[in-house]
Amino acid sequence: MKRLAKILLIFLLVIINFSQLTTDAQAVCPVCTVAVGAGLGLSRWLGIDDIISGIWVGGLILSSSLWLIDWISKKKLHPLSINYKLLIFLGMYTFILLPLWYGKIIGNSVNAILGIDKILFGTGLGSAAFLFGVWADKKVREIKSRQLFNYQKVIFPLTSLVIASLLIYYYGGYLY
Repeated sequence: MKRLAKILLIFLLVIINFSQLTTDAQAVCPVCTVAVGAGLGLSRWLGIDDIISGIWVGGLILSSSLWLIDWISKKKLHPLSINYKLLIFLGMYTFILLPLWYGKIIGNSVNAILGIDKILFGTGLGSAAFLFGVWADKKVREIKSRQLFNYQKVIFPLTSLVIASLLIYYYGGYLY
């Protein structure tokens, strides 16, 4: 189990490291965070597999982290340093995953995929998918010098989470 925790920690640190590759504004709007939270609640209510719920947990954690960083940056006169951003990311992941660990929702050896807990695996995948959606939005804005349509900042990350969820739902059975 310690090996699994080390692998998860390394994976999350890699995701956090790649999230720092974006430049100036790392803002994620509150609407996107609420939409991701609603998707998570809906998936749990419908009884969808834990890996799919984990994807939405990962998106929600990363969205909340970026939102908090943006909020704090607006309150201060200068942007936060990398160390503070990393502390916020680690704090958010800990704040969400630690209660799941103590509540025995995470850590059940029967509920695993590729030897990793489904919620943890989904959280890493969801964080990566959400980060890709944020990156794609920024790239499109950089190339076109404008947004293509209203709520693009919301739709890109949500679409990446939906695509990741559908891929795991339809093709995830091969991972067991």
